[in-house]
Amino acid sequence: MVEVLNSTTRRWLKAYALEGRRPRRVMDERIPLARPSWTEGMRNAAIATLDSGQWVKGPHGRAFAQEFAEYCHVSYAAPCNSGSGALIAALRLLDIGIGDEVIVPSLTFIATATSVSMVGATPIFADVDSNYWCIDVEDVRKRITEKTKAVIGVHLFGQTYDPALIELCKKNGISLIEDAAQAHGACVLINGERRIAGSLGDIACFSFFPSKNMAVGGEGGMITTNDETIGGRMKSIINHGRNGALQSQEVGTNMRMSEVFAAIGRKQLEHLDQWLQIRRYAAEQYAAAIGSNPLISAPSSFPDSEHGWHQYCVKVEDSEHFIEYMSQKNIDARVFYSTPCHKHPVYATHPQYNETLSVTESICTQIVAVPIHHGLTNEERTRVASALKNYA
Repeated sequence: MVEVLNSTTRRWLKAYALEGRRPRRVMDERIPLARPSWTEGMRNAAIATLDSGQWVKGPHGRAFAQEFAEYCHVSYAAPCNSGSGALIAALRLLDIGIGDEVIVPSLTFIATATSVSMVGATPIFADVDSNYWCIDVEDVRKRITEKTKAVIGVHLFGQTYDPALIELCKKNGISLIEDAAQAHGACVLINGERRIAGSLGDIACFSFFPSKNMAVGGEGGMITTNDETIGGRMKSIINHGRNGALQSQEVGTNMRMSEVFAAIGRKQLEHLDQWLQIRRYAAEQYAAAIGSNPLISAPSSFPDSEHGWHQYCVKVEDSEHFIEYMSQKNIDARVFYSTPCHKHPVYATHPQYNETLSVTESICTQIVAVPIHHGLTNEERTRVASALKNYA
């Protein structure tokens, strides 16, 4: 267990508190689930880009793609307008459409499923495992048919999915789309090699929504791959399918990221590892506080993995009571995700609408997120830990 933050992170925290221009907080101020990071360096990057007059298709977008690809240890990356846009682009890049099936977990943000519907394919919903809440590899195996073109594996809350999913997809000749929207910087050991989120599928999709581990000052996304053919098409698919001669070679649309967002994203990427260290420290602090409390269960981390801790979700029997208890402590908490994807009204006519996915449905109302973002002060982390320890 990490008992103290290392000296580098302590120095950075001090500098960030000064640079971020955040007001001094009192002990009883409400602690939010998310607090977007905004420093003077990010502010200067945004203003300089606006002053440059080149707001789209410029040097920051190209540099952000290269730097993010290097961070993920992949060959290709392309910034885009959102995590949802990245998923839709990924499906298009794999030529998935009408008549195809894509297996997705039902315990995830709805965009994982609706992106499949948006390209005309059919999402096939799979259960999650009871320990780590990521897509259940054995359930995926049972749902593969001749129509299955891909699986979307979600690194839920920042926990990487089971590496066995990679081998299953390879064995069956189907594509693996990595939904890494919540997993910036998460990693896992595979055959002794450290593999980072963004390099665990045929193509990966990130979100830079303000609550994520890193953001871009608004909506944003990123697509990554090691596949040369896919990599050669990525920039085109998010730019109306056009090539260097500005001729559309395939059906695409405008999913580009603005230069301002790319400039901010580059600055955020510089801080990502430090922010992750803070989140992981908080996770260990919370787990120690929970201890053996029979009324609350700390989340588990997959063996040989480093969690990204986009969310710290505890499991409780009575989520309403827990949320009210935390609210009385002036701490935000909320359920993720109370309605399984296959039970949303949009899928009322889906063949699986009335199907029971036992693990998903047993835990979906019991998983509650508490604040773990890297913007928490030491006092705020201590308040959250104390509340967890004393929950009764």
